[in-house]
Amino acid sequence: MPPTDASAETGGSSTSSTGGVEDTLELRLPDELVALFEEDRESGPPAAPDQGPPGATAPDGPEGRPPGLVPFPGEDLLDALAEWGAVATPIGSFQLVPVRIERDLRLISRWMNDPAVAAFWELAGPESVTEAHLGSQLAGDGRSVPCLGVLDGVPTGYFEIYRADLDPLARHYPARPHDTGIHLLIGGVADRGRGVGTTLLRAAADHVLDHRPRCGRVIAEPDLRNTPSVSAFLSAGFRFSAEVDLPDKRAALMVRDRALSKVL
Repeated sequence: MPPTDASAETGGSSTSSTGGVEDTLELRLPDELVALFEEDRESGPPAAPDQGPPGATAPDGPEGRPPGLVPFPGEDLLDALAEWGAVATPIGSFQLVPVRIERDLRLISRWMNDPAVAAFWELAGPESVTEAHLGSQLAGDGRSVPCLGVLDGVPTGYFEIYRADLDPLARHYPARPHDTGIHLLIGGVADRGRGVGTTLLRAAADHVLDHRPRCGRVIAEPDLRNTPSVSAFLSAGFRFSAEVDLPDKRAALMVRDRALSKVL
């Protein structure tokens, strides 16, 4: 971006009447972005649940969360993800297709055994390891849906779309109702490092926002050590919000806000 009120020529800083050099650059962030940063700063770390006086009953709900965050029995927690359909991207037609173990296990297990993937997913081993990971989600209440990311009809990666506000992650950041999270891996080695992940991340996040009107932001928590992943999220329009200590990693909390999704 050209500097404000500065010469476009090389070495274009102007000299003041006192002989000094004026090199002050005024930068102005959009008001929406400033408000979001301020909101994150003021909210701070999540408060511990109120324990109340000795002998008081803990709040209803899983892991002590307020009753308002407990899903209703039979509630579709991700707004019929299987029916979202395809979306156009600069590199082809993209669709999230919910996993079927009998159809997809071999492919996903092969991806999990790629050393670059295994270093962060830690699901290398026989197919039974991946099967258990997928099965625990498929047997749950629908708060996490494992999907194939399909590009022009070809499975390109593995995605997990999940309710971050109902996940243990919510104990580590100031969660809001209907926050939706994304995990992903790009399966093909040839598709890595050339922008495919960034494009599909943006497409998946915006697909969530388009089909989940109650969701105000999409959340991700890549391992801080996974620099290519953090970079891909930034390039896909997520902003870095905070570092968070999770049980199995130190993560970068990344946020894609609905309010900024058309400008980032």
